[in-house]
Amino acid sequence: MQAVLDNTEKEQKGAQPAAAGAGRSVPPSDVRNIGIVAHIDAGKTTTTERILFYAGGTHRLGNVDEGNTVTDWMIQERERGITITSAAVTCAWRGRQINLIDTPGHVDFTMEVERSLRVLDGAVCVFCAVGGVQPQSETVWRQADRYRVPRIVFVNKMDRMGASFETVVGEIRAKLGAVPAVVTLPLGQAEAFAGIIDLLTMRALTFDESDRGATVHEGPVPSAFAAEAERARAALVELVAGEDESLLAAYLENPDLPAELLVPALRRATLASRLVPVFCGSALRN
Repeated sequence: MQAVLDNTEKEQKGAQPAAAGAGRSVPPSDVRNIGIVAHIDAGKTTTTERILFYAGGTHRLGNVDEGNTVTDWMIQERERGITITSAAVTCAWRGRQINLIDTPGHVDFTMEVERSLRVLDGAVCVFCAVGGVQPQSETVWRQADRYRVPRIVFVNKMDRMGASFETVVGEIRAKLGAVPAVVTLPLGQAEAFAGIIDLLTMRALTFDESDRGATVHEGPVPSAFAAEAERARAALVELVAGEDESLLAAYLENPDLPAELLVPALRRATLASRLVPVFCGSALRN
């Protein structure tokens, strides 16, 4: 790995990714610095690439295997298919400027991740649905604890053989000492994975692969998943209400709280690092 770093300046032919929309004047209050962190091969760079694409920050979907992603800009990164240095890209979302920092997942570059954590407003922690909480995931999580970085979790690769959403959520609780707040459930797992269930709205979301996921189909929760979704939503509501006094009275009157009340309370608990929202999907399949 040291040889890679020693030869970086000599062999580099590309250029660092430019911030999309750079130069546009944005008030500091409307800027969010969000890190994407994970163990190597959890799908961190692919997740970054998809966020950038769907937010309009780029007009093509890069692929790690093809060596054409926006954030892996060094020759060595593209040849090896790993992230070596943190790279920042920018996109706009709902009136905010989002600076995405794609960080290395390899243990040899842990200090590069730590330098990034010092300036983050929040982080997306990507976990592989097959590998779960791996050693470097734990290391980065402890670093984020040290710098008090609020986090959300994305359980990636739900379409892979051996994927288990429940196992990963359990490991987040047991290995990281975090309190996971499950916000989405998978519609099937491994080869049966077909989309997600949004527990806040109790709607099923599927994505049209023919247009690279740009079209989102929303519908009722399939009957085969209804009981599981109802139990998961009840657990989510109870968890969020228990962390927010302003919701407690409303919850005691009616446990079926609407998304309009849950989202602000979940946000407050996330920023205070009392809860960690957990989402799932398959970044590669958009």
